[in-house]
Amino acid sequence: MFRIKATKEINDFLKVAGCFLVGMLLLAPQKSGAIDWFKAGKELLQQSTAEQSPSLSSLTDSEIGSGLKDALKVGTERVVSQLGQVDGFNTDPDVHIPLPDNFQKIRSLLATIGKAEMLDDLELKLNRAAEQATPQGKQLFWDSIKQMSIDDVQKIYNGPEDAATKYFQGKVSQPLAAAMTPIVSDSMAQVGAVQAYDAVMGQYRSIPFVPDVKADLTSYVVERGMDAIFFYLAKEEAAIRQNPLKRTTEILQKVFGDIQTDY
Repeated sequence: MFRIKATKEINDFLKVAGCFLVGMLLLAPQKSGAIDWFKAGKELLQQSTAEQSPSLSSLTDSEIGSGLKDALKVGTERVVSQLGQVDGFNTDPDVHIPLPDNFQKIRSLLATIGKAEMLDDLELKLNRAAEQATPQGKQLFWDSIKQMSIDDVQKIYNGPEDAATKYFQGKVSQPLAAAMTPIVSDSMAQVGAVQAYDAVMGQYRSIPFVPDVKADLTSYVVERGMDAIFFYLAKEEAAIRQNPLKRTTEILQKVFGDIQTDY
């Protein structure tokens, strides 16, 4: 099958080249004639290419919708698998969750009594909570994918390489955050982040005259965790659009195989 396709492409190329060369030989003294032959050859090549590849217009809304939703499911599957493993957040400089800015004051004061390592332990546990919670958020994304309308699908399909990611950010960020909050809260308790926080604040408040410091660590981890998911989802979306090796299903190959990107 590959040989037949390759032979047809070679024949088409030779046909175009032949037209071009004949035109140049016969009409070499006439510059305008040469241009006409080149134009004819280019049109013939474009016609040949169009015959070999199915056009985007030949795809039905159902096929485009299935392909796009497959792509988003594949992308979210890869992202949550990457982030939801040990050190998925902690050792990744792009998504590592640091302590909130106002905890730097606490770190400085605890360092004076030799307890700064307590902040390191808390930071590690925040990342562990995000790693544990992320896989449980996959179904939330998949439910959102199922609810996409045909209009949503068309806008994403014909949009830029991060169109789906922007769709998620605009449409489901708030409900997704609300759904993930109890998951992250449970994860923080399971990995010991809550206990580590209580220990840090106990030591901090034992120092006389320190200002009060408050932090909603659950909301903080949810926000940073979602940022990480969107960050890598955008990368996966672009890769599926551009890289054939990322298209792991037949419908993905059919739908995204016809996209010509300018990125």
